[in-house]
Amino acid sequence: MKLYNTLSRELETFDPQNKIIRLYVCGITPYDTTHLGHAATYCAFDVLVRYLESRGAMVDYAENVTDIDDDTIREARKRGTNWRDLGNFWTAHFMRDMIALNVRPPDHYPRATETIAEIIEFDKTLIEKGCAYESQGSVYFHVNAYEKFGQLSHIPREEMLAVANERGNFPDDPKKRDPLDFVLWQAQAPGEPAWDSPWGPGRPGWHIECSAMNYKTFGPTIDIHGGGADLIFPHHECEIAQTVNFTGKDYFSKIWMHAAMVGFAGEKMSKSLGNLVMVSDLLKTYTPDALRLYLARHHYRFPWEFTYAEFEASVDDCAQMKQAVQAPSGDGREMDVTNARERFENALNNDLDSPAAAAVLCELADTILEHADARRDVREAQTWFRRTAGILGLRLNADGPEARVRTGWEQHLARFPTG
Repeated sequence: MKLYNTLSRELETFDPQNKIIRLYVCGITPYDTTHLGHAATYCAFDVLVRYLESRGAMVDYAENVTDIDDDTIREARKRGTNWRDLGNFWTAHFMRDMIALNVRPPDHYPRATETIAEIIEFDKTLIEKGCAYESQGSVYFHVNAYEKFGQLSHIPREEMLAVANERGNFPDDPKKRDPLDFVLWQAQAPGEPAWDSPWGPGRPGWHIECSAMNYKTFGPTIDIHGGGADLIFPHHECEIAQTVNFTGKDYFSKIWMHAAMVGFAGEKMSKSLGNLVMVSDLLKTYTPDALRLYLARHHYRFPWEFTYAEFEASVDDCAQMKQAVQAPSGDGREMDVTNARERFENALNNDLDSPAAAAVLCELADTILEHADARRDVREAQTWFRRTAGILGLRLNADGPEARVRTGWEQHLARFPTG
């Protein structure tokens, strides 16, 4: 299997370190979820996990929730609620959407506020190694202390500050040595939540949260790190800098995978622009299978734009698939799916080309119906079709999500009380 590595900018043969593949995907900031961009990202990684498992691999999957940061505090104030209540409500909402979409649950679902001790240990070690410094109760990573900063995003150093400023950096912070330095521990501001630390009360910075949660779950290195393309810089760039300097290892993740942005009405779909297409709204009219097929028809790595016309085509094709797996079989010559199997696997082996894989299944649905009409034996073909459609998250003639999907997410859900 070849996967595109953002770090090398090349397709690389995926070579896991051990028998168990360690995968970490950056999760939601819990408010205004779940929009189609979220769904595209997590359904893409769901296809990856399901395909690896179908090939006999064991995948140990972690997805986090950023339950404390500038955004959650700001949104809670705006909405007149507590930051923790806001986070619990929207995280629970997200999980229910994932259940509805039949997304395989992660094995680990850490939240930043459960990792404070590890974050503080990270910060202390980075200070001791000369990569970070304390300033008036806050701690910052000193970017100039790490010469490889920029290796993931490939952004020239002179262009980094402008991008960072668009994505949460505060260049005029007087406590910084350099405007590009990023916060590891933020001294408490009036009215904000805080935890005790060696530098006084405060809260973790955004980037260090994922490094600490990752390390707590998997140790110093992993096989695949994923997330949305908007996280490449500064978030994932900063994660690498923090983690390798903390662990002393040469690398953090072997493969860096990033899902492209989804647009709507000519703009990137985002909370700030207010042009969100919500999963829960779509599922009031359309089936989860139709939405999963529609998402699978867009390659995870290339930007695309939502249109209802394209979506309706997937609705029709999904109905055809369902008809194919329910068609009565004859007792004539058995239908052969060898060619479809090879094409499907070749597609997903080629950088998770789910559009090509989905095309194989749509074509096969037509062929199954033709063979069934001719009274040929399609039972084995239907069995393979159902199992393979499941790699794309489709349920077809089954009712509701898989049992493991519901059970796994509900176990995570219990840690986010909303009552």
